[in-house]
Amino acid sequence: MKIVFMGTPDFAVPVLSMLVEEGHNVIRVVTQPDRPKGRKRELIKTPVKVEAEQHDIPVFQPEKLRDKEAVEQAIEGNPDLIVTAAYGQLLPESILTAPKYGAVNVHASLLPAYRGGAPIHQSIIDGQKETGVTIMYMVKRLDAGDMLLQEAINIEEDDTVGTMHDKLSALGAKLLKETLPHLENGTVQPVQQDEEKVTYAPNIARGAERIDWTKSAQAVHNQIRGMNPWPVAFTTWNGQSLKLWKSELSDHNFDANPGTVVEREQDSFTVVAGDHQGVKLLLVQPAGKKAMEASDFLRGKGQSLNVGDVLKDDKE
Repeated sequence: MKIVFMGTPDFAVPVLSMLVEEGHNVIRVVTQPDRPKGRKRELIKTPVKVEAEQHDIPVFQPEKLRDKEAVEQAIEGNPDLIVTAAYGQLLPESILTAPKYGAVNVHASLLPAYRGGAPIHQSIIDGQKETGVTIMYMVKRLDAGDMLLQEAINIEEDDTVGTMHDKLSALGAKLLKETLPHLENGTVQPVQQDEEKVTYAPNIARGAERIDWTKSAQAVHNQIRGMNPWPVAFTTWNGQSLKLWKSELSDHNFDANPGTVVEREQDSFTVVAGDHQGVKLLLVQPAGKKAMEASDFLRGKGQSLNVGDVLKDDKE
């Protein structure tokens, strides 16, 4: 099959790599434009563009896939199939219906749960015990197409967005590999999504990484996991941001107000949440510093952190 692949971040790279390794004819890669990053505002290639260039695949980077010229360039060469994985834009119907076999998407959730741009984040924040990948037909509505193949995977208590991202990315490549032969030989059996079970995972909103210590300890712990490695949960200590990278639940309850530091140990410190259970902080990042083990923080900038100190959100 002649395939146009559309994707942008690291999640999509194993999917593109699989297509190349399996000998599929990827005639074009469509990815988001290079964006300026860092203090020097240098243009950075998308991970998918870097992968495509390694295999000498032509790359197209439209700002928007809406106007007639961009659409025509995206599907130039009459592809048999469009494959998308975290591309980052909704596709017009003129693209979805152009290929012989249509357009399929690799989505990092067990649809119809967690339609949208941040399914990995939201599943962890919500405390789910499993998630997965769905291969689905693309339609104009967000992640609403018929499902072709789906597989679940456990979310362990110490999993983060980073660890689940890597597991789901690999799983997505595997499931797409299994799906493609059925598309080609006409044995695919689409299954409609149950609209009564639809939930959404929109892109992470600005400020969603702020810790609300009045929530339960489990909710705080899930939020820290669900923001690692991006955008990283934070609280405020002594008027400055303190990012929280890693935590675990304490076995103890404490009679103190939410956000209060209730224990200070050699390798961690514990903060009480709204249900009086403690959250043990293990990896933190004080303002202006790199992420560090709590033990290093407590020997350095955190020497003045005392039991009884109160961590707050920056609205207080």
